[in-house]
Amino acid sequence: MVKLNKIYTKTGDDGTTGLVSGPRRPKHDLRVESYGTVDETNSAIGVARLYTADMPDLDAMLMRIQNDLFDLGADLSTPETDEPPAYEPLRIVDHQVERIERDIDLLNADLEPLRSFVLPAGSASSAHLHLARTIARRGERLMVALSRSEGEKVSPAALKYINRLSDFLFVAARHANDCGRADVLWVPGQNR
Repeated sequence: MVKLNKIYTKTGDDGTTGLVSGPRRPKHDLRVESYGTVDETNSAIGVARLYTADMPDLDAMLMRIQNDLFDLGADLSTPETDEPPAYEPLRIVDHQVERIERDIDLLNADLEPLRSFVLPAGSASSAHLHLARTIARRGERLMVALSRSEGEKVSPAALKYINRLSDFLFVAARHANDCGRADVLWVPGQNR
């Protein structure tokens, strides 16, 4: 159980932040940007959930994902090192990736087939889920860049999870649009 007695520490006043494993990094560091964007994704999902109470199955999936995103943030803020850890760090595992894949398949089974690209619109829940999707994609781009940076490691399961998350959010947004029947479709060149 995490216990936070004091919210401000003043240790970040110099433009750095502490990783779970102890070292300090600049707040603009790619690792910090990555887990910060995961946190932003989580917040966007929280806003989307304001509109999914009438879809209890979807809302439960989103709640599980929000918890997973804290796991992902913990994973990213505890970089792997060559030294044995003093404790077992929290990592995203393949089971979490497999569960989100099952949820994608479950939601996708009832969707209308796509006839065009879908605009991020429709119901309030759908629009917010599309926003969360685009933030997750930014997080994925940052995580991939981090994984390709010298001396940095990002687990394959973490990269798979963030990739599946944006797929899930796309399918969830369509599900929230009356299973795709209320999707707003892109009409190429409509306003030329």
